[in-house]
Amino acid sequence: MENINHLNPDKWVDLYGDQLYVYTYARVQDKGIAEDLVQESFLSAWKAKNSYRGEASEKNWLYQICKNKIIDHYRSMKKNKSDLLDPTENDYFDNADHWTAQTKPSVWNVDYEQPIVHKEFYKVLELCKQKLKELQLQVFVLKYQEELDTVKICEVLDISQANYWVLIHRAKLQLRACLEKNWINI
Repeated sequence: MENINHLNPDKWVDLYGDQLYVYTYARVQDKGIAEDLVQESFLSAWKAKNSYRGEASEKNWLYQICKNKIIDHYRSMKKNKSDLLDPTENDYFDNADHWTAQTKPSVWNVDYEQPIVHKEFYKVLELCKQKLKELQLQVFVLKYQEELDTVKICEVLDISQANYWVLIHRAKLQLRACLEKNWINI
């Protein structure tokens, strides 16, 4: 089992700085905030290095600290939570959170296995995510990138489950429209 002697704090920035920044930026969509969160992650890791038990690799341990910093960042942003439910929006999704037969997206006929297509898709997705409202982006990131469950997301963002569902549905609708406009139908 790894222990404190195997940690190499002097090389963290060189070894993991860029990777953690990319990971963080993809979740917060703000360069300054991403830089701050990575820096806070390294600082927290430095302070906690004596409690490192070696249950995860050094890299995974740093990523978990960074993930917690991202969640803390979202937790601290408890504003703009007044998205009200538009009753017509419920017609887009069923109870299992899937598109209804009438509103499901058309088949995109895209081969996602091709590396260039995969890369292009994620580039456009990142641009589309930047167009989401801040709270919609937070909910989307916590759900689909951090893979938190609904209860945890509501706790982190201090929102109701009803508000969560409105936010996630609106984010999906906007991302779908943006992807179709800027990638699928061009």
